[in-house]
Amino acid sequence: MNVLPCTEETLDAAADVLNRGGVAVIPTDTVYGLAAHPAHPDAVERLYSIKGRDARKPIALLAADADAVSAFGATMPPPAATLAAERWPGALTLVLPCGDGFEGFRVPDHAWTRRLLAKCGGTLRVTSANLSGRRPATDAPQALADVGLSADLVIDDGISPGGIPSTVVKVLPDGALQTLRP
Repeated sequence: MNVLPCTEETLDAAADVLNRGGVAVIPTDTVYGLAAHPAHPDAVERLYSIKGRDARKPIALLAADADAVSAFGATMPPPAATLAAERWPGALTLVLPCGDGFEGFRVPDHAWTRRLLAKCGGTLRVTSANLSGRRPATDAPQALADVGLSADLVIDDGISPGGIPSTVVKVLPDGALQTLRP
């Protein structure tokens, strides 16, 4: 496990770890995240194991932009598209119709992380970098102590500016919006 600073020079190293099926702690605009590539089911399973998360609880996707959300197969009804246009990039997770179910998507307001997402095909499964039931990590040392020792890489970008997880809003079948987490 390596701890690297959040720089342009470390962007390719982080993308390489994730694209090869590794797990990494990454900075976001809200809290630090524990990330795995959705194309690597073993990495996603490892993410659940590291976090101690119930396998029945879904893990949202961070996306580089709204186009990456569409490319993943999500449908964005007009009310959700309006909300996304107002709040992305930012601390808003939209739970959208996707395939036969729903997926949560967020475009973070963290330029380095959006570039990392783009280098990983546009999306990554990301959950807060903490053990289930504990407070989300707002800096790399906190994330390292909680889950980072089991990750392949930790990217340190100081203290997360947001400090709290994102608001979660679900798009209901009729297009109405329901707040799941303020």
